[in-house]
Amino acid sequence: MASKDHLHLLWTNSNPVTAEKMVFMYTVNSLKKGWWEKVTVIVWGDPARLIDEDAAMRETVMKAISAGVHMVACKACADQLGVTETLESLGVEVIYTGELLTRLMKEGEPLLTV
Repeated sequence: MASKDHLHLLWTNSNPVTAEKMVFMYTVNSLKKGWWEKVTVIVWGDPARLIDEDAAMRETVMKAISAGVHMVACKACADQLGVTETLESLGVEVIYTGELLTRLMKEGEPLLTV
């Protein structure tokens, strides 16, 4: 059964301004202001490399996790990009996400793609 109080945000755009001004601004404020009970960001593709290479982005990820945002990353992507260790050290859960994404779509759960 779908959870209408849990937002999943699929983050595939590695533009740092988009990350700061949309992905993290919205997800953190969603929890602070009670718009959603739970928020999960799914890191897929090049944003994993952005996190690895950009110290400010790593800090933003850590602040979001501290604010209660659950972050997961595509393990296949992270392994192929060589960033798995960095992501895990920040508290990002690194898992195979294909099944998760498919389930979310099939069950009609709230999913925002950026």
